[in-house]
Amino acid sequence: MEEKDLLFGFNEVEGIGWKSIDKIRRAGLMSERAFSCSAKDWKTIGLNGKLSNYLASIYTLEWIAKRRLLMEECAVKMVTVFDAAYPVLLKETAQPPWILYYRGRLEMLSTPSVAMVGTRVPTAYGRKVGEILAEELSAAGLTVVSGLARGIDSICHEAALRSGGGTIAVVATGLDKVYPTENIELERRISQEGLVITEYPLGTKSHPGLFPQRNRIIAGLSRGTVVVEADSRSGSLITADAALEAGRDVFAVPGPITSPKSRGALELIKQGAKLVTSGLDIIEEYTSYLPTNVIKTGNNSTTEQTADDFMIEKKLTNEESHLYHILHQGPFILDDLLVRTGWDFGHLHSVLLSLIIKKAVTQLPGAIYKVI
Repeated sequence: MEEKDLLFGFNEVEGIGWKSIDKIRRAGLMSERAFSCSAKDWKTIGLNGKLSNYLASIYTLEWIAKRRLLMEECAVKMVTVFDAAYPVLLKETAQPPWILYYRGRLEMLSTPSVAMVGTRVPTAYGRKVGEILAEELSAAGLTVVSGLARGIDSICHEAALRSGGGTIAVVATGLDKVYPTENIELERRISQEGLVITEYPLGTKSHPGLFPQRNRIIAGLSRGTVVVEADSRSGSLITADAALEAGRDVFAVPGPITSPKSRGALELIKQGAKLVTSGLDIIEEYTSYLPTNVIKTGNNSTTEQTADDFMIEKKLTNEESHLYHILHQGPFILDDLLVRTGWDFGHLHSVLLSLIIKKAVTQLPGAIYKVI
């Protein structure tokens, strides 16, 4: 039996924690020797009496096989810290989960991602900002990571799905226990179009003590964490702290100083978090990680857009953006652009001049235009 299979068995034991598994591994018992250990043997390596007695009574090959069968019946898969597919960023944190249980697209763990968190009871302002930022980050090629909680988390997951981008939900229960129950349909959509993960075995119910642990995974998976809207006691600040401890970036959205829901984010800004007024404030920090994306243009054709293109486009009007997309298929002479846009000469020339001034387009000899 492989080490990761034994690890799975230990992780499935009710009441076992990260440190207990670490003790087992350091003692050299992440092996088939574990099946012959008595309660005394487990106590010798530092496990408490209750856990030692429980391990001695249930930890067998048959018990592990039964747990694996249950996982298969629930269409749940796993990746362990020993596997190549385990996310590199998360592995760099202080106590990376031994196992991630998942449903969905595992390859999303290797995409550049940003966490978005906030209050469970957002204001209209917080809802709108969450939607806008999640859509902009998704359009740029960043995966949105959040916790499937009601409020800002759900808003950001939904916005990422609407914009066709990727999203990862990190939950604090087993994957057979969706919390909150109102998000059952959202969890189903994410598991089909994105990725849902947890460190907790099947059967694990929601408990207040599990959410701070979940938050460290949200931060650990991400290059940066954005606090959209949060009061001074919000769990989102725990995620921000975890990001700082892991050496990651922290961003915060400013809000009205009279709103209690803004106090947490405003305090983070005072402490040095980067102030966010648009998705560009976040995207510009990660352009080197972003791949070329295929996006929809105004006439439903497609064109390639790099992260730099995205930042340029954020500064363009709708007409400038439309012409900019056309020129991505170029270069074109002026006559071709007149045909493709359907504009008159004066209007086309005016938009071209504006794009040149904004350093999005350049003119070559012979009245040929191309993107820079």
